[in-house]
This record gives sequence, C-alpha cells and structure tokens, in this order.
Amino acid sequence: MTLSPLTLRDRPLFIGGEWCVSEGAVIEVRDPCRNEVFARIGTASPAQVASACEAAAHAFPDWRRTTGAERGAVLEAFARGLLARRDDLIALQMLNNGKPRAEAELDLADATACFDYYAGLARNLDQPSGPESLFDGDFNGYRRAAPIGPVGLIVPWNFPLVTSAWKIAPALAAGCTAVLKVSEMTPLAELAYGDIAAEIGLPAGALNIVTGLADAGRTLGESPYLAKLSFTGSNPVGAAVMAAAAARTLPVSLELGGKSPIVVMADADVETAAGLVLDGIFMNCGQMCSATSRLIVEAPLAGRLTEALVEGARSRVLGPPETGQMGPVTTAPQYRRVLASFERARAEGARCLAGGLARDDLPGQFVAPTIYDEVATDSFLWRDELFGPILSMRRAADEAEAVALANDTEFGLAATVVSGDRDRALAIAGRVDAGHIWINAPQLIAPGSMWGGFRASGIGRELGPAGLAAYQQQKFLTAPV
Repeated sequence: MTLSPLTLRDRPLFIGGEWCVSEGAVIEVRDPCRNEVFARIGTASPAQVASACEAAAHAFPDWRRTTGAERGAVLEAFARGLLARRDDLIALQMLNNGKPRAEAELDLADATACFDYYAGLARNLDQPSGPESLFDGDFNGYRRAAPIGPVGLIVPWNFPLVTSAWKIAPALAAGCTAVLKVSEMTPLAELAYGDIAAEIGLPAGALNIVTGLADAGRTLGESPYLAKLSFTGSNPVGAAVMAAAAARTLPVSLELGGKSPIVVMADADVETAAGLVLDGIFMNCGQMCSATSRLIVEAPLAGRLTEALVEGARSRVLGPPETGQMGPVTTAPQYRRVLASFERARAEGARCLAGGLARDDLPGQFVAPTIYDEVATDSFLWRDELFGPILSMRRAADEAEAVALANDTEFGLAATVVSGDRDRALAIAGRVDAGHIWINAPQLIAPGSMWGGFRASGIGRELGPAGLAAYQQQKFLTAPV
C-alpha cells in the first residue's frame, strides 16, 4: 500500500503556529475496506489542549483587528491550499473513510467552495451599514458585528474536511480564532489545514488543531479561554457539550442527529424518485445526519417504487473506493451498531425486502443496502438514528397523512419531497418541520445556503450568512445626530 505523506505525522498537533509532539495516547487509524491499521498517531494531552486554547486567546486581539479584505485573502489561500493537495486528500479519505472516489472528490470540492464563499463574505465586512434614523431624527442608530472571540470546534468522522471547513471558514472570516478538535476515528485529513496555515503565514494561534479522545473534548468545554463551542456529532455527546458550556453560560452551536423523511407523492416519476431515495440513504453508506432514512410514499405509487428500490438496492455495487458504488461502514463501533440493528429488526419481525446482513464475502466492514417495508411507527427502525444504509418504508393514503408521518420524529434536520407538480411539492415542504428540504433534488448543499435543524437536531445554523453570524456578537450604537 502506497501511503500519502499526509499519513506520516510524528508531530500531529498544530498549536500556536507550530507542529508539536503529542503527549497523549497513541491511536490506530484504520482502513475499513480491509480492516487494517495503516497509521498510528499521537493525541493531545489535556494540558496540550489547554495550551491550544490559550494560544487562540493570545492571538485573538490581533486577528480581530485584521480587515475583512485581509481575512478574505487568507480564506482564498486556504482554498488554493486544498486544491494543491487535492489528490492526496482524496486518496486519504478513500483510505480512512472507505468513500467511493466520486464521494471523496465531492467532499474536497465542497470544502474548497466553502472557503471561497466565506472569503467573499469576509470582504463585505469592510462595508458597515449606514445610520438609521431614531426618535424623529434626533438620534442615529448603527448596527455593528464583532467577533465572538476564541472558539472551540469539534467535528465528526463521517465528512472529514467538509464539516471542519463549515466551521473554520466562517470563524476566521468573522475575526475569531479557533481550536479544532478532529475525530479520533479519522484524524488525518484535517491536519492539512495546519499545513496550509503554516504555508500561508496565518498568524500563530489563529488556528490550532488537536487530535484527541473524549478528554480532549471535555477540556475544550472547560477552557476559560474560549467564548463559544461549535459541535457536530451525536446527540448524547452534543448534550455533554451543552452541559459543559452551560456551566459558563457559553453560547453553543450544535448540529446533531436526524431521522429525515423523503416524501414521494403518487404523481412523481418512478425512476427519478427511486434515484433520489437510493442516493439519499445509501450515499456515504448511510453515515449522514441528513440521510433520508424514512420513506413515505403515497399508496398508488408504492408498488412500482418498491420494485425499483429493491432492484436498485440489490444491484448496488459494494467494494473498495475505486470500484464500489457504496463503501463500508467507516468505524468498527458503528459497524457493530449496524449489525446489532439488523439483529434487533429480525427479533421484531420486521419485513426485510433487501439486505439486513453483513457482506461477509468482502474483507472489510461492509453491510448490504437494506430496506424494511411497512415499519411500525413505534419501531426503533422508524424512530432511532441508525447511521447506516437502512431504509424504512411506510405508505400514506394522502398528502395529509404523508406530512403527519414526515413530522413524526423528535428530529428535524432535513427532508426531501418528490412530486410531479413542483408547486405541490413546495407546498408540502412548507408543512414539513426540517431545516433544509430538497424538492425533486439530490442532497446538494451550497455554501451560501443554510444548515441546521428543528427540535433535537440541534441549535443554530451553519453555512450562508447565518453561518458567519454564528461567530459574531451583534452591537447597536445610538448617538445624537
């Protein structure tokens, strides 16, 4: 196996502008397609995480005074740095996540586009809003935004580069400094951001990157140097982050779980609908908080759509990134959870139309694309985020029932509506409780859009102007004319 230089990290911590030797435990980095360890990397001790937070605080006063144009130039340089490492970063995500090449390429493009987008927003910060007339013209009001301060950023393993870009780019654009804690499961890709920071001369401490286990995240939450925490990951860990922030009344952004519906109406084109359903649940092996894992289909179309889905699931090619349409479950703990879900579904007597088992004919952590039909609304299959390629189906008699089933969840992150009538689809989307809804479209997420959910799917929004505002405090100035 030929390894990229990005996998060889004897100094894996980027703190205060310097690469540092780790003082914490050594973790193994695995290839889920082969169940092999391909790298070992040290992690930050709590003291080193605390040092990274202090470095961010020390760098903040100077970084906040930079102009929007200066920050925009830095963010553009990050985008160019990603492109310069394109092949190595794609190969690394294929190796560590098991992503098919097309998905790894899309991740790299998304991260690059995010830095470019926030470069533009940063430049706009140099043009503050004009005065507003107050009190019959005797006073003027001025709206201003200030960076919130040094921030702690915690990202998951399913989309290396992307979820970190969604946080780093707006934080730096707003004038914040940051400490990024990467996932212990996929710790290598985001370290490239430290390489780029050093290469482009980013001021020391403006961006710090640490590897680490749960104690690293706890240290971030307890740091007196940080003014905000932003977390993407599971609900239980998100609750712990929120509790740590509550002890100091810190603001938080939480992008958590989902149990997203895809609503297909009877007037939809079967082929189009089947493609959207299959990609919505089987992309990234279903390891997406936005995975549309609950299919609600209007009854007259159910028979034909079910046939197309079963055929599509059974014909989907599993395998390594260069040849597979769907890769493996990325982490060993998640692989065990997915297999446990199959066992539990069998015990419940769930009607399995496809899959429901491990692919033992393949060497890695592969599971078959899985479809369950007429799943009970009180089943764990309908209610729990399973984070694997598992689709649960139900039929709806009409539009009203379809919307009710779509909203029958504690989550509300994303949804898809498919209909031959665009206006009808838009009207249905308006009644579905979710933060991002696709209409007859695949799960494309533009940097200028918005991401975040209702209810248990989190707090706050990422991407677009809202993503920048998440790292700002708003000020209002009142003065005589």
